[in-house]
Amino acid sequence: MTTSFSRRIFLQTAAGIAGGGAARPSQSAASVQATSTASGPITCAGFFDLQVNGFAGVDFNNPALGTARVAEAAEKMQATGVTQFLATLISQPLDRFAACARTLVRSGVPALAGLHMEGPYISPEDGARGAHRREDVSAPSIEDFTRRQDAAEGRIKVVTIAPEVPGALALIEHMVAHGVRASIGHTAAAPQEIREAIARGATLSTHLGNGCAQMLPRHPNFLWEQLAADELVAGFIVDGHHLPPATVKAMIRAKTPARSVLVTDATTAAGQPPGDYMLGEVRVHLDDTGRVAVPGQPNLAGSALALDRAVGNTVRFTGLPLDQVLAMASTQPAAAVGLVPRGQIDAEWDAAAGRFAVKGVRV
Repeated sequence: MTTSFSRRIFLQTAAGIAGGGAARPSQSAASVQATSTASGPITCAGFFDLQVNGFAGVDFNNPALGTARVAEAAEKMQATGVTQFLATLISQPLDRFAACARTLVRSGVPALAGLHMEGPYISPEDGARGAHRREDVSAPSIEDFTRRQDAAEGRIKVVTIAPEVPGALALIEHMVAHGVRASIGHTAAAPQEIREAIARGATLSTHLGNGCAQMLPRHPNFLWEQLAADELVAGFIVDGHHLPPATVKAMIRAKTPARSVLVTDATTAAGQPPGDYMLGEVRVHLDDTGRVAVPGQPNLAGSALALDRAVGNTVRFTGLPLDQVLAMASTQPAAAVGLVPRGQIDAEWDAAAGRFAVKGVRV
């Protein structure tokens, strides 16, 4: 529960916030003591990013990835306030997935809270599939998921899945029963199929508003259904490319700030100069506006966003008070996977510019 924002914010959770750990009811929200919206120094809980494909030249989807490179990416993310993250592995064959997953989970990086498996159980349709290669998409099955979870040594925390794909509902039920969060995304589902996924235990929406067809029915569609579903916590990529400012404002108002979390969907291009980069076996291009896309295609392919910038963007786009937006980057995503934030951020808030500048991180 929060109140208004002040020059210094003290996010107070139960004991254990600095070290993370399983969430308890008393730890589900941050208590903020505050009085105004002035610029100035603040202290807040460490950020938690539920979706990171790579960062600062490091691609988590490269089977040749070394553990030192994982640590390097985590260090660069920490400079932006991220003290915990889920490494995201996109649609790919089991052998590539297993090689990437083993390196990540054995890296010993304290900030790595687990894996987000974004695919391969997604829609094969153009648009809904996004930048995922069609040949890497495969049908969901309990057997295939079990092999991937074994390769990841039980560290898969979230799976993005399209509920309309045959076998998806049974897998959602199985995953939820085994403590894995099912997230609806990269989908062309009918509204009723969204409701069925929720009934089976889905609790998250992956980068809502993206990973979908350009043209949808005006009213009965999966976007409205997920916005209206109180059972779902929705992730939003607030970089100014994935969603226009007015769309961010309207969607977060509809979803409510308490059911919204900020994610980056960052790729190896994050924190890097414009140029070509790899996302697994997909070549992507970062242009001088910060947009990451597959060359020659309209599809976005992850982002070059960092969570500190996402916080500032969200305050500017929505007009929400900073304390609510900070919760969307820290306590709320952590709670969505049953954890609490790790460490604290010392930062400077420039209210006029809407800029959140990390000055130091304590873990």
